[in-house]
Amino acid sequence: MLAWTIYISFLGALVLMLLPKASAAAARWVALATAVGGLVAGLIGYAQFQPGEILTVTQRAWVPTLGLQYYLAADGVSLTLVLLTGLAALGGVLFSWNIETRTKEFFAFYFTLIGGVYGVFLSFDLFLLFVFYEIAIVPKYFLIAIWGSTRREYGAMKLVLYSFFGSALALIGLIALYVVAGAHTMNVLELARYPFPHPFQIWAFPLVFVGFAILAGMWPFHTWAPTGHVAAPTGASMLLAGVVMKLGAYGCLRVAMTLFPDGLEAWKWWIAVLAVIGIVYGAMVALVQRDFKFVIGYSSVSHMGFVLLGLVTLNTIGLSGAVLQMFSHGIIAGLLFAVVGRMVYDRTHTRELPVLEGMRLSRVMPFATVTFVIAGVASMGLPGFSGFVAELQVIIGAWQLYPTLVIITGIGILIGVAYTWRAMQKAFFGDAGETSSTAPPASDGESGSGAEPMSPISIPERIGAVLLIGASLLVGLYPKVLLKIIVPSFDSPLFDWLRKGGGL
Repeated sequence: MLAWTIYISFLGALVLMLLPKASAAAARWVALATAVGGLVAGLIGYAQFQPGEILTVTQRAWVPTLGLQYYLAADGVSLTLVLLTGLAALGGVLFSWNIETRTKEFFAFYFTLIGGVYGVFLSFDLFLLFVFYEIAIVPKYFLIAIWGSTRREYGAMKLVLYSFFGSALALIGLIALYVVAGAHTMNVLELARYPFPHPFQIWAFPLVFVGFAILAGMWPFHTWAPTGHVAAPTGASMLLAGVVMKLGAYGCLRVAMTLFPDGLEAWKWWIAVLAVIGIVYGAMVALVQRDFKFVIGYSSVSHMGFVLLGLVTLNTIGLSGAVLQMFSHGIIAGLLFAVVGRMVYDRTHTRELPVLEGMRLSRVMPFATVTFVIAGVASMGLPGFSGFVAELQVIIGAWQLYPTLVIITGIGILIGVAYTWRAMQKAFFGDAGETSSTAPPASDGESGSGAEPMSPISIPERIGAVLLIGASLLVGLYPKVLLKIIVPSFDSPLFDWLRKGGGL
C-alpha cells in the first residue's frame, strides 16, 4: 500500500497537467484528493506495519546488468517521514487554495515534488533513491521562480545550485562505494553488510554525508534555506521546511551513517560541532531579522541542527530523537510558514516586523494570532507539543558524548525563545501608535478608518491549521504513537554498527 503514496502523487500531477487551463477550481479539488489519497495510503501502511520489521513494498529487477533494483521498502524511520510528507502535502494544498495564477501547473509541480519525496523515503536501492532525490529537486525551481516573491529568481537558482552541488558530492560517493563493493548491487541491505575498507570510509563518509547535509541546512552550507524559504510561495515554503530539508537528513542517516560506520566514528565530533554552531548561529541571526519570514527561515536552520546533533549521538535515544525532531520540525515549521506567508503576508502585503507592529493584528486576525502563538510555543519546545519530546531526547542522547556541546546548545534554546517571543510580540501584539510611516493602511475593519477590511481566515486555512496543530499535540502528548515504530528500527541489520562498536 505504501507504494501508492508515490503512484497517487505522480498520477495526480499527470491529471492536473491534462486539465483545461481555465479549470482552477477543478485543479484545487484534484490536488486535495491527491494529497488525501497519499496521506490515507501512508496511514494504512502505518496500521499494517509491524514495529522492528523492514517491510518490503515491492522488489523487482530494474537494470539487471548493473544489479539495480526497483526496491521499495519501509522501516520505522522511513514510515515516520512518509506520514510527515502526507501531512505536509495536505496542509500545503489547503494553504495554497488561493492560488489563481496557473493553478493546475502549480499543483502539478507540487505533486511531482511530493512523489519524489515519497520515493526517497521508500527507496532501498541507492540508485533509485538518487533518482527520486533528483526528481524532488527540479520542481522546487519552478515553484519558486514562477509563483514566488522577494527575489524569486535568485532564491530559486541559489536553492537549486546548492542542491545540485550536494547531489554531485553524494553521487561521487555512491559511485565509489558501488565500485568498491564489486559493482553488482546498490541494495542498501546488502551494502550494509559489506566491509568497506577503513581508508575508503574515511574520505567517502564526509563526501556523502556533506552532500546530503547541504539539503538538510547544515552550517555553513545553510544559506540557501532562508533565501529559498522567503522567496517561495506559502505551499512551497511549507514543503521546503517540512519535508525537503528532511531528505538531506534522511540521506545522511540511511546512506552515509549506515554504510560507513568507521567514517562516522572518525568524523562524528566535527559534525556535532557544526550542528551546534548551526543551532546557535541560526537562533542569533533569527533574533535580529526584520523580515518575518526570514525569522522562520533561520529558525529552521537552528532546529535542523538538533536533527544533525541527534544523528551523531550514536545511541538509540539520540537517534530516535533526531527522527522525531524531523517529524516535529516538519509540522511546526510548516505551520509557522503558513501563518506568516498566507494568513499575514497575503492580507497585509508586508512581512516587515516594524510595519506589522503598528497593525494590531491580534485584534484584526485573532485566529492567525492564536495559531502563531500555539506554533511559536511548540517551536520553543513547550511540554505537550512534539518539539519538547524530540529535543529532550536529542539533548539526553548528546549529553552522553558531548556534554560541553549540550551546554552551548542550551544557549541556542534560550535565544530561540527570545526570537520567537520577539516576532510574536512585534507581529501580533505591537503598539498601534508605532505604525511606520511607510506602512500600508492597517485594514482594521473595526476601526472605522475607511480602510478596506482584511479578508477573513478561510475554511481551508482553518482546517490546515487545525490539522498541523493536532499532529503536533498528538505526538507531544502521546509520543509512543511514533516512537513505537522508530525505536525498534534501530535493532534492524541496517544499524548493526550501533551494537558492534560504532555506537554505544
